[in-house]
Amino acid sequence: MAKKKAGEAEPSGRLLDALRVPAGAVDLGKFDTRAATGFSGTKEEGKVALDALGPEVSDFQERLYAEGRKGSRRSVLLVLQGMDTSGKGGVIRHGAGLMDPQGLRITSFKAPTPTEKRRGFLWRIRQALPGPGLVGIFDRSHYEDVLIARVRNLVAPPVWNRRYEQINEFEAELAEQGITMLKCFLHISSEEQKLRLAARLDDPTKHWKYNPGDVDERELWPAYTEAYEAALENCNGPAAPWYVIPSDRKWYRNWAVTTLLLETFRDLDPQWPKADFDIEAEKTRVAAD
Repeated sequence: MAKKKAGEAEPSGRLLDALRVPAGAVDLGKFDTRAATGFSGTKEEGKVALDALGPEVSDFQERLYAEGRKGSRRSVLLVLQGMDTSGKGGVIRHGAGLMDPQGLRITSFKAPTPTEKRRGFLWRIRQALPGPGLVGIFDRSHYEDVLIARVRNLVAPPVWNRRYEQINEFEAELAEQGITMLKCFLHISSEEQKLRLAARLDDPTKHWKYNPGDVDERELWPAYTEAYEAALENCNGPAAPWYVIPSDRKWYRNWAVTTLLLETFRDLDPQWPKADFDIEAEKTRVAAD
């Protein structure tokens, strides 16, 4: 029997345990991009299963939001990283679509402006953090500063090397502030990316998503893989571990990230705030109005 690749074994219980990146050296070649860890059904069944998560995800999100309105500092931050076409937008559309927009803060990070560069690489990240009771979603994040900055030589090696520890300190600080981070690397194969780029060219409704520069970036695939492996290895502490999401199957990717989010909510177990007024007295007042 062939030996299973990392990320392909059936989980012992929770997907948070099954997809978490183990401590130590990271070799992305050992993670199967087409795995469906924790789900044994078909594509159609996976889509149905995603929809079925909606009521519980929505309920927990509303509880978290209510807690935040009543003094709780807790919030959740979902960080999405991945190669071009890995599906960050798809995850947001399908997963965030199950939640109430008023409790969400979605930020897509592009290239930093000159002003942002002068303030340090974490400054703009701090401005986008979710407030109490909110769920924040980052489409790309502070990790771009140890990914593209490294691959494209935008800063000297000693600079991006120092950033790993700066990121660890920053994420530990967020945990102390009550922000629970869920960091997901959407792992696709080079072959799957090529298919998705070709599909965009074949569909006029997707031409707006196509960027000729993405083909140039494909030439740097080995360098980006090395940079991601270093980021996953060096910034995988207990306060903010990494999860590798097999993403060649879009339906599984969407189900997996949403399931991780739901399990995170369950761990936090937000509760409806208790009334800080006399309920019976208020009932009497309302009835007499």
